[in-house]
Amino acid sequence: MNMENLVTTWKADLERELKDNILGFWMKYTLDKQHGGFLGEITPDLHVIEGAEKSLVLNTRILWTFSAAYRIYRNPEYLQMAERAYEYVTEHFLDSEYGGLFWMLSAEGTPTDDKKQVYGQAFAIYALTEYHRATGHEESLSLAIKLFHLLEKYSYDPQYKGYLEAHTRDWKVTDNLSLSDKDLNEKKSMNTHLHVMEAYTNLLRVWPSDELKVQLAELIEVTLDHIVDPITSHFKLFFNEEWQVKSDHISYGHDIEGSWLLLEAAEVLGNADLLERTKIVAIAMAEATYVEGIDPDGGILNEANAEGLIDTDKDWWPQAEAMVGFYNAFQMTDDVKYKQAALDSWSFIQKYIVDHEHGEWIWSVTREGVPNLEHSKVSPWKCPYHNGRACMEMLERL
Repeated sequence: MNMENLVTTWKADLERELKDNILGFWMKYTLDKQHGGFLGEITPDLHVIEGAEKSLVLNTRILWTFSAAYRIYRNPEYLQMAERAYEYVTEHFLDSEYGGLFWMLSAEGTPTDDKKQVYGQAFAIYALTEYHRATGHEESLSLAIKLFHLLEKYSYDPQYKGYLEAHTRDWKVTDNLSLSDKDLNEKKSMNTHLHVMEAYTNLLRVWPSDELKVQLAELIEVTLDHIVDPITSHFKLFFNEEWQVKSDHISYGHDIEGSWLLLEAAEVLGNADLLERTKIVAIAMAEATYVEGIDPDGGILNEANAEGLIDTDKDWWPQAEAMVGFYNAFQMTDDVKYKQAALDSWSFIQKYIVDHEHGEWIWSVTREGVPNLEHSKVSPWKCPYHNGRACMEMLERL
């Protein structure tokens, strides 16, 4: 197949996957008709887990995804989903007393974990900004700006730079820092910084404030100076306040995702020197994942450490990020090996990760290609953002 036909086919497949299998699934199966908003958990065979908690991450990611889809396609059904998510997030997750958003709610919509996890606040900024981009809704933008100021007031570390992981409901210091049971209980993490950067990038698109530009530039520099390992070009994952590294794990999904989000942040910021520096690092990160993280079948492995692979499963989200990250590397370098790697990611996704029976994507497969059907199809961390965004990104880039 010649390149022109290949791109045409790829675009058609991506659009069908996005509209029919991802967005269609969330519209059909995830509305909570009893309590409002969206269901907290659905099993791989579409069984609804009664009483499942509702997470800030899932709900803000639904808001981001359907806002972005509406911005691109102007489909009123996508707008309805975005509006439903916006109303639920602002009515139930928003803390009217102390500002910011609760981390977890009951199925009925009352707080079950009221800590202010900075990662969650970042996704709220990202989603609210996208809703504003899609609809022109002013209140969502002013709320995103308020959240920015809250993070700068309480989470920003003026001494060592960067952002602390979490706070109590009233923004005090807390020992309960970790994002999930997989994460270390440390003051700073790669993951939170990556997504604050992503959120601030989206906010800058619609609110070109000098204060925001300064903080985004510093955040990119912090990532380049402290979070990317200058020798291996992998992200370091956990740190204390002073940026001493607390883990030797490598996350290939975060590395390849970070490579394109870093470049996007520098492009939106528009600082030529910082953009040039970021580009060099972004290419090196993509190359490190290309050399170490790809299996012969085109899938991205989960995790390694200094000794070698420690998690050979292939979760759904690194495959989505790899497709975008490798294509981004191709756009930066014109090296066709990265374009092929992006295409191989897409082939792997279609063969192993897309659920052709029930819709959406499964959580993961083993290295042998056996699907993991223990992890839910919808859950606090299983959402339409990685895969929906990857399809939208690729359609735009192609």
